[in-house]
Amino acid sequence: MLDYVLIGIAVLALLGVVFEEVIHVNKAKTTLFLGTLAWILLFINANRGPGLEELNEHLTENISEISTLWLFLVAAMTFVAYLNRKGMIENMLNIIMPAKITLRKLIFFTAIFSFCFSSLADNITATLVSIAMVLSLGLPFNQTMRFAVLVVFAVNSGGVSLITGDVTTLMIFLDGKVTITQLLLLIIPSLSAVLFLAMMLSIGMNGTVKIKKTRHDMRSVDYVIAGIFLSTIILTLVANVLFAIPPMLCFLAGMAVMFLVATFMGEEKYHDPILDYIRLIEFDTLLFFLGVLLLVGMLDHIHALGALLEVYNIFPSTGANFIMGVLSSMIDNVPLTAALLKADISMSTAEWMAFTYAVGVGGSLLIIGSSAGIVTMSKVKGLTFAKYGKFALLLLLAYSFGFAMVLLMADLVLG
Repeated sequence: MLDYVLIGIAVLALLGVVFEEVIHVNKAKTTLFLGTLAWILLFINANRGPGLEELNEHLTENISEISTLWLFLVAAMTFVAYLNRKGMIENMLNIIMPAKITLRKLIFFTAIFSFCFSSLADNITATLVSIAMVLSLGLPFNQTMRFAVLVVFAVNSGGVSLITGDVTTLMIFLDGKVTITQLLLLIIPSLSAVLFLAMMLSIGMNGTVKIKKTRHDMRSVDYVIAGIFLSTIILTLVANVLFAIPPMLCFLAGMAVMFLVATFMGEEKYHDPILDYIRLIEFDTLLFFLGVLLLVGMLDHIHALGALLEVYNIFPSTGANFIMGVLSSMIDNVPLTAALLKADISMSTAEWMAFTYAVGVGGSLLIIGSSAGIVTMSKVKGLTFAKYGKFALLLLLAYSFGFAMVLLMADLVLG
């Protein structure tokens, strides 16, 4: 009976996000309350019984995963907040963008930039930088919406072919289901799907955009911190591959170096304390993450996620993989992937490649389905679940196109 109540709480939390504009209650408040309530009910039900120790272990594991994400977000957001406030991102636009560009060319430029940057950096950092770039253009909200939707899809697509780009990709690789070379084949269908979405979003977008060539004066410390940020991204990838150092640890170290360098280079004398940039972080985003991941952890504990694998008994593996990708837009893709790997379902290499693409990109279908979407929602004022949902059909078409391209590519290359 309790399991049904807990699943009902999770559904209620989702409805709270969906109807945020109707009930006028911030999604961070509803998800955090319902997420903590669910775990409290689990502890009351355990009542110091034999299952209490296991429940404690699961909660500790859940909190550990959340804190890792939190700390990483704090570091990444602090870097981007500093560079954005100093005008570094606008200065970068001055260099790489012409003074005037058509909206259609701009949307394809954004697609390629977000895709490529997320291949080099993690999804959260890539989203923060890409959205900051979009917002600096000063476009009307309806056009900004299109660019925001594209950024979410492109960022999620860019990391799917690299073991350093997406956690689920790494999990599938470590389980021996695919090789690095086979994963790299996903670049072509992933990029094709992004460009396909950009083409659909560009329909009806006419006119040109004048890029504001506002030149912000930069001090030497600003260039040094920009270098620290870039070095942190590169070293995070290298350290993770060579020594399995968690990205969170590298980014915290990079943030600490930024603090120290700014202090030693005299940044404090400009009445702009470096530590103050932590206050510019959207903490409602962090609280929303906390609530969502508490709910996902609860669903994992009661084995509700494992029940979703029944889809493989109903549909062929290809169809089931497609559905799992759609489900990952509502449920975190990491426990979904873990549940599938534990079930040891037999699939061909081509089907595992399709599954990798599905859970990596499928989260783009809903704004709450990926960290890229949640970060974007916090940055673009007025972007809600419902407004993002208006693009659901286009996103589903792009996702389906990419999924089909993966199967075709795997069939041609792997035979």
